Amino acid sequence: MKGLILAAGEGRRLRPLTLTRPKPMLPVAGRPLLEYIVTLFQHHGVTQLAINLHHQPAAITAHFGNGRRWGVQIFYSYEQHLLGSAGAAKKLTWFFDQTFVVFYGDLYTELDLGSLIAFHRGRNALATVALYEVANPTACGIVELDRQQRIRRFVEKPAPAEVFSNLANAGVYILEPAVLGFVPPETPFDFGQDLFPVLLDLGLPVMGFPIQEPLIDIGTWDKYLALQQICRDRADLAVAASVA
Repeated sequence: MKGLILAAGEGRRLRPLTLTRPKPMLPVAGRPLLEYIVTLFQHHGVTQLAINLHHQPAAITAHFGNGRRWGVQIFYSYEQHLLGSAGAAKKLTWFFDQTFVVFYGDLYTELDLGSLIAFHRGRNALATVALYEVANPTACGIVELDRQQRIRRFVEKPAPAEVFSNLANAGVYILEPAVLGFVPPETPFDFGQDLFPVLLDLGLPVMGFPIQEPLIDIGTWDKYLALQQICRDRADLAVAASVA
């Protein structure tokens, strides 16, 4: 199976850490965050990966090379100008000739990708969006599901008076190659803001899958520091357990 890791952003909110390296290469418990994502993919049989690049691309290519060390094969897609999440996938239309996974490169999670993929295939969906509960829906793309877990509405960063759900876009998708036909070429285009609303307006099957596993994006200092604390706490627990 194939996957796309979105790693092109500049990570401006995490400067100065991201001045010399892309956000997915920031360390988490001594390893680049991107290693956790690549390892998660490999564990679930997603072994042909594309990574889009823009800001400080050599930091990623020098570390991962062709991916063999992690049991995967990595292809790189360079963007001179940022194309957005869906635009990045559109540029790789030649690569995505089968069901594929999209994963935002600033996410840390132990998500069971296998269950997400099985749900997608079982529902014959064109797209499946992983969802998680959030405390502040105005900062996210939020989703309304029907009883069959089909997405009825998708609103990106609603105003407080427009909030109708606390289920948010987790930044992990299972997609069929046909979705790329709705993305204009060489044009900045986003999955949540642009593509998913188009698919819903056309009545196409876009499903939502609420996940139970914790998920943290490291897009801000607060969240990055929170993830580091979680990792330290886990390490302390492991040490305590080994001593006991």
